[in-house]
Amino acid sequence: MKVLLIGDSCEDRYFYGDVKRLNPEAPVPILEYKRGVTSKGMAWNVRENLMSFGVEVYISTHPEEIIKTRYIDEKSNQQIMRYDEEPEITPIPYEFLDEWKSTYDALVISDYNKGFITQEKLFELVDWFEGPVIIDSKKTNLPDKCYIKINELEYDKLETKTNNLIITKGGEGAEYQGKLYPAEKVKVFDVVGAGDTFLAALTYGYLKYGSIEEAIPLANKAAAVAVSHRGTYVLKEEDVTKILH
Repeated sequence: MKVLLIGDSCEDRYFYGDVKRLNPEAPVPILEYKRGVTSKGMAWNVRENLMSFGVEVYISTHPEEIIKTRYIDEKSNQQIMRYDEEPEITPIPYEFLDEWKSTYDALVISDYNKGFITQEKLFELVDWFEGPVIIDSKKTNLPDKCYIKINELEYDKLETKTNNLIITKGGEGAEYQGKLYPAEKVKVFDVVGAGDTFLAALTYGYLKYGSIEEAIPLANKAAAVAVSHRGTYVLKEEDVTKILH
C-alpha cells in the first residue's frame, strides 16, 4: 500500500511535573518540572501511524515549524497550559505530478487550516486524484467527492452537510450515514492525536477491505489505543496485531 499524504504538521512538546502549590502572586498553579517529551504531530502523526500498519507514505507538508507546548501535572494528568508558536505558513507552492495518480493507492489530506492547503487547493486536489481520497479538515466548506473524517464540533460548523461524512463522537464512537459504530470502552488518559490515529487506521482499513463501513470499526479500535496513552502516541507492532485480530 502506498499513500500520498498532504497536510499541516507540528512538533508536540510535553512538559510534565508536579503541582503542589499556587503562585502567591496570582491564582495559578506552579509546575515543578520533572521531564519533557517531544513528538511529531498532526500530519506527521498520521504518517507515523500509517507506517505502523505497514503503509508506505510520501508526505508533503510545509517547511515552517509549528510548535505546541503543553504543561501537564503528571499526577492528575491535568493540562495546565498550552502555548502555541505558529509562524505564517506558505501555501503549497507547486503542482502535483499527474503520474502520481497511478503511483499511490490513496490520497490523504490532514488539513488543520493553517494556510498550507488553501480552500481552492483542497477542491483542486480532490478533483485531481483519481483514486480514493480521505480528508480530515477544519474548513467549513468541504468537497463531496471523497470521504471526510470530522468531529461533532466541526460538523456543526459545516456550511453543507453531505452523506460522505464520518463523524467521530468521542467515547460514543463514529457515525456514518446515520449508523453509529460504537467505540471501544477504555480508560482515557489523553485525546491528543487520537483523531490522527483514527484517520490513519481508517485509510489503512479502507485500502485493506475496500469498504469504509469495515474500516470504521478498525479506526475506532486504533483511536481507543491512542487515548489509552499519554501524549501523541504512535501505534506499536503489538497494538496493530491486537487491532487486526
